[in-house]
Amino acid sequence: MINISLAAEPLYHIFGLPINNSLITGVVGSAVIIGLFISAAKKVTLHPKSKFANMIEAICEMILDLVDEVFHDRKKALKYFPFLMTIFIFIVINNWLGLLPGVGSITVMTKEGLAPLFRGANADLNTTLALAIISVVMTQIYAARELGVAKHLKKYFSLNPIMTFVGILELVGEFSKMFSFSFRLFGNIFAGEVLLAVIAFLSPLIAPLPFFGLELFVGLVQGLVFTMLTLVFLAIATTDHSEYNHAEASVGH
Repeated sequence: MINISLAAEPLYHIFGLPINNSLITGVVGSAVIIGLFISAAKKVTLHPKSKFANMIEAICEMILDLVDEVFHDRKKALKYFPFLMTIFIFIVINNWLGLLPGVGSITVMTKEGLAPLFRGANADLNTTLALAIISVVMTQIYAARELGVAKHLKKYFSLNPIMTFVGILELVGEFSKMFSFSFRLFGNIFAGEVLLAVIAFLSPLIAPLPFFGLELFVGLVQGLVFTMLTLVFLAIATTDHSEYNHAEASVGH
């Protein structure tokens, strides 16, 4: 019988803190990412010959070009590329790890009964909410560093009543981003894993293969969507819009 739980199941407790199955998969995913990039870094040359090194370089170039197209500034693109690439790789690798055989099917006995040992990290709302908070908070930090703290805070706080109201709406918008980011990623990945589990239960041999391919694609797209949204909000937040306003005012006169 299929056991589907919306929340990640706690397996153990360390000093009172629950260790969930999604946390274990997230740690495995992080180890895989570190291992892959250490392996790729050892093969870095001006003209890489191995297919693996070429593949890593091609992915990096593709993401960097996307970042450059949004910023229209190569220096700025290179500056924020590591942050955006880290988000993209973490999401995609964990999305794909959640599709591996054994994730959801290998069980262990806990105090509450049998529970899966592994669960996709992004199939847990805690992980996607953490990613969303990191995305929004880091965007604010980068914007304050780029524009200056005082100028950045003027976006939210003003002595003008109308601008204060606009600032409150902006603050509400920042918090709503966290919920939309986290629920979009969690909903897509959790629904995909449930679909695969149901199909595998009904017809375990051939039927899951097309859906497995589809979920690989969905995992990649969801990583790209989350990264691109972070990129766009980062580009908007780190741009000094007062310069454009002054320029438009000069043209008007």
